[in-house]
Amino acid sequence: MQQQHIFRSIRMAIWSITGIVALGLAGCSKTFLDRDALDAIPNDQFWKTEGQLKLAANACYDYLKGKNVVDMENMGDNTIYPPMTDYLAIATGNFDFTLGTLNSEWANQYAGIRRCNHFLENYQKAEGIQPAKLAQYAGEVRFLRAFLYSYISFFFGDVPLITNTIDIGDEQVMGPRNPRAQVADFILQQLDSAAAELPATYPAADLGRITKGAALGWKARVALFYGKYDVAEAAAKAVMDLNVYQLYTGGGANSYNELFTHKGKLSNGVNKETMLARLYLIDVIMHNMSRECQVPDQGARFCPTKSLVDAYLCTDGMPIEKSPLYNEGAQQAYGDVFKDRDPRMSQTILAPGATWGGQDDGDQDDKPSAIFNLPKFNADKKGCVTATGYYFTKYVQVSAVATYNKDPNDIHIMRYAEVLLTYAEAREMQGKLTQADLDISINLLRDRVGMHHMIISELAAWGMDLRQEIRRERRVELALEGQRYFDLLRWKQGNLLAADVKGMKKSFLPAYMQPYVASLKVDANGYMIVNTDRRFQDPKNYLWPIPLTQFQRNPQLGQNPGWQ
Repeated sequence: MQQQHIFRSIRMAIWSITGIVALGLAGCSKTFLDRDALDAIPNDQFWKTEGQLKLAANACYDYLKGKNVVDMENMGDNTIYPPMTDYLAIATGNFDFTLGTLNSEWANQYAGIRRCNHFLENYQKAEGIQPAKLAQYAGEVRFLRAFLYSYISFFFGDVPLITNTIDIGDEQVMGPRNPRAQVADFILQQLDSAAAELPATYPAADLGRITKGAALGWKARVALFYGKYDVAEAAAKAVMDLNVYQLYTGGGANSYNELFTHKGKLSNGVNKETMLARLYLIDVIMHNMSRECQVPDQGARFCPTKSLVDAYLCTDGMPIEKSPLYNEGAQQAYGDVFKDRDPRMSQTILAPGATWGGQDDGDQDDKPSAIFNLPKFNADKKGCVTATGYYFTKYVQVSAVATYNKDPNDIHIMRYAEVLLTYAEAREMQGKLTQADLDISINLLRDRVGMHHMIISELAAWGMDLRQEIRRERRVELALEGQRYFDLLRWKQGNLLAADVKGMKKSFLPAYMQPYVASLKVDANGYMIVNTDRRFQDPKNYLWPIPLTQFQRNPQLGQNPGWQ
């Protein structure tokens, strides 16, 4: 079946390619106890057919990030999950080089890089394969290697640049480190090569494979992160000029939200917006995202912050502190916060009257409800508890909430919407942005939801900063997609991570719910303070420390500034 796409074959591919790599590196003499495994093909007997080559390429896809992309949202200021997880420790700045996530990210990226290197060292041995097909597989793996190097350089800065297959224990993996700028140049070069080798589209049977547009789009993201704005602009425009992608509008006025549900899956054939995704298939490979947002008997794993809620403009295009549509002092109820706001707000953050899967909410009847009314703070295992007073509806398929780990929603790693945002930001950072540029980028995003256009002359008249508004647009469009933390780092706004995390106004809760929030302090305006004692040291926290495990293996790695 066509929907049985690439990721269904990854598990089988992983077992096969792991055996290939292990046997290829063994190099020992053959004895009765040292023979070729019966369930794996030795390296010198592999790389012969297109089927084997495809199997090896598919195995590299195992390192394409999936739901863990969304998990990284909790490192920023859009969401919070209060228990002291590794991600919260990073967000608050209260961690050191012994944190387990640091080492797992380092080790996982390099394990994937090693697998990609092994492929690229051997793929040309295959015989009887059309040159274009051979180049395609190489392009896919070059992209994946660049993808992995992107994250590891975003996290750690200078890292070892390894382009050949070596044993995991080899000191070359741990050091010495190459300068971050050199790694960035390598990533961009590899993405150029991949874009030249990859097709713009695939037949339905190859759904999920990496395309030319994905390579160009990822190049735009990396170039933007490293301040290469002319490169980012050119790469984004190249994607736009492919005329392959367009914003998803299949759900009418609710299209933005629908994109992140079952209806927006790539396999449905109507989503031309998603450029790179980790695809999931019911009963084959699934995740738990919908349930974690509205888990019925526990606390939500992703709770929107007041900072994110306040970021949404009013429908007139003005921020809440300027718009006559928003009168904070006149608000009497929880639902007033959602009135006259950018439609993406209620398609991202659960508003009263919306369907939900969290069962009992914060109303007084103490019974399950399919309709959300008020937030719940009493942890009685009857309904979903929020830390901030807010819940996400984006990425929630209500039918998947009730069952653990049975969510087949696509996880969107890169969308055409991001490319449009990148194009506008890159143009603005070069002082080249025009109204015509906004009309072919950001205003297309606003048109999808029926939001007031971004108009440069209006912003100036209202005393609003164009750069800040472009950044705001990126924040609200890409909320819960794992990019906010990296945006704060590249904008050098790490200080925002040091601010107290706040939630809803405590006075909006009815009397019967007040005892459950009595211990929470409030700010001068009555908003709950959910998380304090956060810190961000500049320049220290703009990089993660080299993990203790890696440093112990090879002190040549050194340590990042401030972490010694």
